[in-house]
Amino acid sequence: MLAVETLRSGYGRIEALHGVSIKVAAGEIVALLGANGAGKSTLIRAISGVQPITAGRILFEGRSIERVAAHARVALGIAQVPEGRQLFAPLSVEDNLRLGAWTRTDPERDAGLASIYELLPMLASLHHATAGTLSGGQQQMLAIGRALMAKPRLLLLDEPSMGLAPMLVEQIMEAVQRLKRDGLTVLLVEQNARAALAIADRGYVVETGRIAASGSAADLLADDRVQAAYLGADLGV
Repeated sequence: MLAVETLRSGYGRIEALHGVSIKVAAGEIVALLGANGAGKSTLIRAISGVQPITAGRILFEGRSIERVAAHARVALGIAQVPEGRQLFAPLSVEDNLRLGAWTRTDPERDAGLASIYELLPMLASLHHATAGTLSGGQQQMLAIGRALMAKPRLLLLDEPSMGLAPMLVEQIMEAVQRLKRDGLTVLLVEQNARAALAIADRGYVVETGRIAASGSAADLLADDRVQAAYLGADLGV
């Protein structure tokens, strides 16, 4: 579904991605692991079109999209849940959701709302609440719901566990697994390597803008370097 080939990107004169290549097959959850500042979010932003690239290719379902504007990539079937959620705090939960469906018709928006409320029932009971009054976990669920309103085939999920208690992290990861069962493909950027690899099919480790390791989730869990750097000595597996 997605192929990123020798991608380069940066901020001014500082290059953040140094020829990164990854692939994501349809129906997979693929995790991007790495320390803060490794380039994970830069990569996912480049895929969604909000981060300029200086070299390389991005292929979505076989189509080159490097020159496709970010909003047009949403229409193609790519939606991003940004780091920090970036909700419209003064607006209601339902209004935030509807804004995620700007590419769809009114009947499609109504059907989408019903689907989101079924998937994430906590949002249904809070649909009139303003987004800024929600807890961190509720806001993360809303950010995911807003992206799903665009009916994407590829979901780019950036640091969904950031700042959340372990119980809420577990709920978020369970929701991602349900999305996969429903046929959605997910590229998951996550510092919590243990939580990400517990649900992912495969993963890539990003270090200083390069791919340092890749493999199945099981292989990465068993990799001594990954254990030492991201999981601690005792995995319990």
